Amino acid sequence: MNRRFGSRTFDIINISFFVIVGFLTLYPFWNILVLSFNDATDAMTGGIYLWPREFSLSCYQYIFTSDKNLPIAFFNSVLRTVLGTALSVLSTTLVSYVLSRKDFVARRLFSTLFIISMYFSGGLIPFYILIKQLHLMNNFLVYIIPPFMSTPGLISAFYLIIMRTFIQDIPPSLQEAASVDGANDFQIFAKIIFPLCKPVVATIALFIAVAQWSSWQDTYFFTSMSPNLTTLQFEMVKIITQASSLTNMQYVGPGASQVSITPTAIQDCIIIIATVPILVIYPFLQKYFVTGLTIGAVKE
Repeated sequence: MNRRFGSRTFDIINISFFVIVGFLTLYPFWNILVLSFNDATDAMTGGIYLWPREFSLSCYQYIFTSDKNLPIAFFNSVLRTVLGTALSVLSTTLVSYVLSRKDFVARRLFSTLFIISMYFSGGLIPFYILIKQLHLMNNFLVYIIPPFMSTPGLISAFYLIIMRTFIQDIPPSLQEAASVDGANDFQIFAKIIFPLCKPVVATIALFIAVAQWSSWQDTYFFTSMSPNLTTLQFEMVKIITQASSLTNMQYVGPGASQVSITPTAIQDCIIIIATVPILVIYPFLQKYFVTGLTIGAVKE
């Protein structure tokens, strides 16, 4: 009886604690969502917590009508996220597979070089000069190939180490059996290694996709002179910068009526616009997420 009582007490306390933590985690985002759908002038008076007091789409209408580059920016952001994530995951997995092979003589040398790149870099100015010499300025490939700030590029040393650790835990007998049956290295990778790497691949893909989707600095430094290569996040930053210089703005809304919006309301809407695509993708990768994060955490 005491054990059952203690177990039930622990369950109640545990569930209550995580309900509170979940509420504290989700409520700020919910409140921003509510404020984004509330009238901007009315929101300045405060007192809005769980649902809009005066429902309005004026801020969203302003954002989507004030910048003519948003359609191409959205397309570029989606394209760079899809291509960047796919190519980065493929490249990282291929290199990790090579570095995990004990018969690769130079694996320690290349592993050391990748690790050194995690701690040392040439800085922004040498990197800018390098991009210019490689003719990647105002080129869409600048979003895909080189790593810049939060974007991993084709290969990230951090993700490479995680992937290599996972592949090393795969029993070598599987590769040996496939080799005996006549499979070459590419067949072993495509039919054995890559399918078994689904948990870590999904986890790394999510991190890379978030980094690609959220990046705007590379647009500012390398493609700002090409409007056709602009990205959604860069356009959002421009809108926030323009709105921050004003305390209150008037624009002609639907029906030729004057609508009042505020910089804070615009920021709330932009947060929602930038976050929703990632929230839509996450449920499809969640089942792999925990497994991928704990790779290499336990050794037997």
